Amino acid sequence: MHSGSAMPAYVDLKTRAVLSVSGPDARKFLQGLVSNDVEKVAPERAIHAAFLTAQGKYLFDFFIAEVAGALLLDCEAERLADFQKRLRLYKLRSKVEIADASGRYAVLAVSGEDAADALGLTGEAGVAKEIDGGAVFVDPRHAGLGARVIVETDKRGAFLAAAGLSEGTLDSYDRVRIRLGVPDGTRDMQIEKTVLLEAGFDELNGVDWQKGCYMGQELTARTKYRGLVKRRLMPVRILDGEMPSPGTPILRDEREVGEIRSGTGDMAIAMLRLNVLEDLEHAVLSAGGVTVLPVKPDWARF
Repeated sequence: MHSGSAMPAYVDLKTRAVLSVSGPDARKFLQGLVSNDVEKVAPERAIHAAFLTAQGKYLFDFFIAEVAGALLLDCEAERLADFQKRLRLYKLRSKVEIADASGRYAVLAVSGEDAADALGLTGEAGVAKEIDGGAVFVDPRHAGLGARVIVETDKRGAFLAAAGLSEGTLDSYDRVRIRLGVPDGTRDMQIEKTVLLEAGFDELNGVDWQKGCYMGQELTARTKYRGLVKRRLMPVRILDGEMPSPGTPILRDEREVGEIRSGTGDMAIAMLRLNVLEDLEHAVLSAGGVTVLPVKPDWARF
């Protein structure tokens, strides 16, 4: 993945929390609402998916893993209550229970060259297995991000001891994510504005084109088949100065062509108009007075 991180290390993702969706209709219920195929979720497989507005704009994104028969959704902690409320609006007569399980589970990320190995997983995105009190899975978006762990809080210590993981820093994990060009929820995507294909959801295994209807599906499909994506989230390198703060406009010849989103070190995720990439040799992009250089991720097809 990158040098200097061979030893697997874990970080507590304090900004994440867990919502439990269980009951006889749990899969069918989620299947009609989210962008990925919930039928694929099994003890051996986890997925990443999004919940959209009816107009196909981003609302939430999350991971789904199966633990003890329930579907556990690893989502943004500060938006969990809103997510739970919105899901409940669609419950109607479904036999499904939507419960806040954030007090019960911790969410961890494990990164480093051998993260999957250390947890007894093959290195393929989405591969999962059950552990005592939870599940571990290779990040379904990109195997280079390492693995994620959802584990009961009281079993966390035993799990970490058995796996022999040392504690890493959130910053080093963020650097890997940004270098790979993988968006991090609302830090990079705008609620009710971002379209999934602008965020690379298609290439990052977050959309299933074969599944039936879900909320916002029509716009998502139309965007793909008509080639309507005019801007994309992508990594940028900050060349000569301080990291601009999130929301700083990116300019080309005084014209606004994008904006900075999350960043650390000398790399950030930015939303950029795709037409500025066409003749980059002749164009200088800047944000907050520093030069910005777009970097196309190897997985991206734009």
